[in-house]
Amino acid sequence: MNDAGDKAGVRIAPATKDDVVLVLRFVRELAEYEKLAHEVVASEADIRDSLFGARAHAEALIARTGSEPIGLALFFHNYSTFLGRPGLYVEDVYVVPEWRGKGVGRQFFAHMARIAVERRCGRMEWSVLDWNEPALRFYRGLGAVGRSEWTVQRLKGDDLQRLAAEAT
Repeated sequence: MNDAGDKAGVRIAPATKDDVVLVLRFVRELAEYEKLAHEVVASEADIRDSLFGARAHAEALIARTGSEPIGLALFFHNYSTFLGRPGLYVEDVYVVPEWRGKGVGRQFFAHMARIAVERRCGRMEWSVLDWNEPALRFYRGLGAVGRSEWTVQRLKGDDLQRLAAEAT
């Protein structure tokens, strides 16, 4: 992954092991904005292992102006059997409040789109909370189309453990 060029004084580059504390800080700030702070249980060790461990599960980008970090994008690959190709799933995009509306989010998405194209991904997807009108407007401006016929299903915690126990 190459660093993104400097647009409006903003540079986007892959996160490094030195950014683990920052990544977790931005995840917590995003969760606060989404009114989901109570769901954040990740630790620095979890983030370090997930992003930089022996089997990394995700990748992160950091936006900076000068040396000041101003945003985070975190993504991973999924797979489409219909396309027979990987996809790029955007888990989180967060821009600090004072930098919102200045093109940083669009730079993140353009950077991830370039990664998806370079890696021959068939699509790029993400979820958005239905009440987050500013984000929905932004995504429509990118050309994104909502998929109202699909709903997200989630299995976690005790329910995940119970189902896993059924495997022999």
